[in-house]
Amino acid sequence: MTDAVGVDPGSTPAMEHGPPPMDIRIIPPMGLPFVAVAVVFVLYAIGSNSIWALMLAHVAGGGMWTAVDLYVGLILGPILGRLSPPARAEFSARFMPKMVLLMPTLVMMTLATGFQIALNYGNLYPSSINRPWLVASMVVVGIMAVVALGILEPANIAVLFEMKKERPDVDVIDHLMKRFVYTAGVTGLMQVATLLIMTRVATQ
Repeated sequence: MTDAVGVDPGSTPAMEHGPPPMDIRIIPPMGLPFVAVAVVFVLYAIGSNSIWALMLAHVAGGGMWTAVDLYVGLILGPILGRLSPPARAEFSARFMPKMVLLMPTLVMMTLATGFQIALNYGNLYPSSINRPWLVASMVVVGIMAVVALGILEPANIAVLFEMKKERPDVDVIDHLMKRFVYTAGVTGLMQVATLLIMTRVATQ
């Protein structure tokens, strides 16, 4: 009966363990030039102490960090939850390598230039009325950075290594993807708190 529909009975046990491995690069080479440009620009901004360059890197990095977290957690997450495990695995193989480079770059841009801007405007001095707001912002952003680099990034890399195995485990990939998506959603909501704080500082 199986021969009539073109199914190889010997392939069934292998399929239970997940799809065959894909040709995945943990770090996509095409993205490295963009990371290099971002790093050089941040170094230039801090070294030259250019207010324009610092603001550009800080606002661009923070804005993209917020947008990515909210998009992954609140929009992409529910969509992935409705896909079949093989479809989620294939999506992960295409999506996660890009996140390996994107998230650390955005965190670096936001934190490095944000600290320099706070120093330039004297917002970290005890006499500054903005100091409590900046301290609160630094606590929130620090937690987000730890989550991004300590939870999101390891889950991201673990998915990619699992995908490179001879027989990837779909359940493991699914579990790691859920951790990635849920954590991104939480940090996205925390990003809203930083937006409230920073707009408060800017209008003091």
